[in-house]
Amino acid sequence: MDEDQYLDLVLTEKSCRLLEKNQYTLNVDSRSTKTRIKNWIELFFNVRVIAINSYRPPEKKGKIRQIMRRQMRYRRMIITLEPGYSIPLLQE
Repeated sequence: MDEDQYLDLVLTEKSCRLLEKNQYTLNVDSRSTKTRIKNWIELFFNVRVIAINSYRPPEKKGKIRQIMRRQMRYRRMIITLEPGYSIPLLQE
């Protein structure tokens, strides 16, 4: 991945339920493609990715001193791994 792109793990109630199905939820840069994310995850974590689903949440607008500004856009991806593979998330 490029230096200007990012990848964040999402920890919500839904994403915790998806962990039981071997699915991981990540926020990635909106310019990232599914193929690049899949290749990066397979190389970095040494796992096999079955599928990637992605969507863009609605844009949020904020008003600061009479100036409308937009928050940074991102894409949320749900990554499904083959059974037997996992990504170490948190230290136990």
